[in-house]
Amino acid sequence: KMLHELEDALGQTLFDRVGRGLQLNEAGRAVMNTFRGLKGSMSALGRELQELRLGSAGKLFVGSIMAAAPTYLSDALIGLKKQYPLLSIEIFVGTSDRLIEKLRDGSLDVVIGRLPDPTSPENQDCLFRPVGDEALSVVASCQHPLAMGLGRRKLKFEALQAYPWILQPPGSPMREVIEQEFRSYHTALPQGLIETASILTTTNLIARSEMIAVIPQTIASRYQAHGLLKILPYPIHQSLTAWGSLMHRDRPPNTVTQAFLNLLHA
Repeated sequence: KMLHELEDALGQTLFDRVGRGLQLNEAGRAVMNTFRGLKGSMSALGRELQELRLGSAGKLFVGSIMAAAPTYLSDALIGLKKQYPLLSIEIFVGTSDRLIEKLRDGSLDVVIGRLPDPTSPENQDCLFRPVGDEALSVVASCQHPLAMGLGRRKLKFEALQAYPWILQPPGSPMREVIEQEFRSYHTALPQGLIETASILTTTNLIARSEMIAVIPQTIASRYQAHGLLKILPYPIHQSLTAWGSLMHRDRPPNTVTQAFLNLLHA
């Protein structure tokens, strides 16, 4: 009854009747996206008003992929704290697809990540500003058989297949790149994968086993410099799309969020 009333109010059929169930049609998806944006905007507004009532400088919710954390995110946060010393900041690190979901439902104010398929109608609710590109590295422990005595000799793809892999969860841009790499060799993904977006879990696992993983090159270089892992001499031929800041189109940034964006893109 409520759905019928909604359709009557909008003057548009939103659902197709499929058997005993309902399925969103094109008009229904458009309405759903609009209401999802409204819900996120009200959630963000509610948080901001609550902070003002408490007399604090507010709170910023930031989502970030691993690649941005060591340099860009850290520098922007340090600059932001100089401007707003009392500002509280909560940071969520994850894959772009999951962070964008949180951006849409209002749990995050801004995301640093990648926009999968920017031309898709489903992604038109996000405003994307690129920051940089990111290469990927295949990594293993310093004592891994593939890391011992290689010098500058490049590894062949087949050599990597003898060991278990750690990859990011399905749906993430980094996972898509690795799947493309496997497809380019007409090879299925290894069985018995461990799937995680946690860089700490990944590095702990490879340090205590013969597993190999794929992580952003900026992070891999820092860990290698401290003797915590080894970058294997295998160049990944597929490349990631540029990453940058993501904002919801229907949710204008407040003063603090805009200051963070200015520092990030500086």
